[in-house]
Amino acid sequence: MAEHRRKTLSRRVRLRRTIACTVAGLLVIGGGAAGYAYWKLNGNIKSVDINAQLGTARPPASTNGSFNVLVLGSDSRNGKNGDLAGGETDGTARSDTAMVVHVNQAHTRADVVSIPRDTLVARPACSAVGTGKAVPAAKSVMFNTAYEVGGPACAVKTTEQLTGLRMDHYVEIDFAGFADLVNSIGGVTVTTTVAIDDKDSGLHLAAGTHQLNGDQALAFVRTRHGVGDGSDLGRIELQKQMVKSILTQIKGMGLTSNPAKLWSVADKLTKSVTTDSELASVSALAGLADTLKPIGPENLDMVTLPVVTAPSDPNRVIPAEPRAAELWQALAADRAVPESVLSSQPANPAEATPSAKAGSTRSGAAGATHR
Repeated sequence: MAEHRRKTLSRRVRLRRTIACTVAGLLVIGGGAAGYAYWKLNGNIKSVDINAQLGTARPPASTNGSFNVLVLGSDSRNGKNGDLAGGETDGTARSDTAMVVHVNQAHTRADVVSIPRDTLVARPACSAVGTGKAVPAAKSVMFNTAYEVGGPACAVKTTEQLTGLRMDHYVEIDFAGFADLVNSIGGVTVTTTVAIDDKDSGLHLAAGTHQLNGDQALAFVRTRHGVGDGSDLGRIELQKQMVKSILTQIKGMGLTSNPAKLWSVADKLTKSVTTDSELASVSALAGLADTLKPIGPENLDMVTLPVVTAPSDPNRVIPAEPRAAELWQALAADRAVPESVLSSQPANPAEATPSAKAGSTRSGAAGATHR
C-alpha cells in the first residue's frame, strides 16, 4: 500500500515537473517571439533627428499638454514608389501632402490643417539633404520645395515659421507605404456623388460607394484633374475624406483582440513611416496611439489653410489674412478652429453635384514637375 502511494506520488511529481517545464518552455518561446517582434518592428522604423538639426531657435513647446504633429506625404519615386506614382523620376521628392495635426490639452479632439503644396511662403535657410550644404533663405517659394531642398528638417522649420507653432513630432509616409498600409487594414470605403476619371492618377470610379484597395486609395488621394476644377484644393478635400475613412476602418477592426491582424498592420505601419527620433520606437508609437485612442473621426475637425490666388501667379496661392493668422493663433491657444475659417472652406468635389466646381482657386495647375 505504501509502495503504491510512493509510486503514485512519484508519477504526480513527474507530471507536475513536466507541466512546469512545458509552461516554462512556452513562456521562453513566447517571450522570444515577443522580443523578436519588438526588434523587428523597431528595425522597420526610419527616423530623423529634427531637434538636433534645428537646435533651439524654434517656437516654444506647449506646456499645457497639447501638442502638434507635422504629417507629410512624400512624392518620392524611389523603389516601389516609381511603379505606383508614374510621372517623371527625377531623383527629387516633395511634400505634396502636408497636414498640421493639433491635439488638444485633454487629448480628446484634434484639428487637422492641410497646407496646399503651392502656397507661396518665405522659406528659411536650411541645410541640403545628404551634403549638409547651406541652402539660403528664399522669399515667395512653394511650400513643398522646403522638403525638396532640405528634407524633413527644412519642412518642419518652414512650417514652424509659417504657423508660429512648435512641431513637437514629425511623421512622413510615401506612396508605397500608404498603399501597403491601406491593404493591411483591408481597404477603405469612400463615397463620391460624381464620377471620377483621371488618366494621370489612374483612378476611374463611377458615382457611388466603393471599397478601395491600396493602389486605388493612393490614386484617390492623388487625383486632381479628374474631379472638380482640377485644383490642388479639391485634391486636399479628397485626402480629408480618406483620412476619416481610414480612421473609421481601423476603429472597427478590433486590433487588440486579433494578434495576427495587429502584427500585420504594425509591420506595414512601421515600414511605411519616417518619424522624428523621439517617435522612432514601437513603445513611443504605441504610446502616441494610446494617447490618440479617444479621437475618432467624429472628434476630428479637418480644414484647409485659408488661401487666395497669388497676385504674382494665378497658379499659386498665398495665405488669406486675417483668417490664416486667426487659425494659427486659435491652435496656439488650444481653442477651436474659428468660424470664419470653417465657413470659408472649399467644397469636396466628390460630394458636389455633377455640374459643380469645387473651390474658387486653381492651385498647382501648371508648372509642377510632379503630379
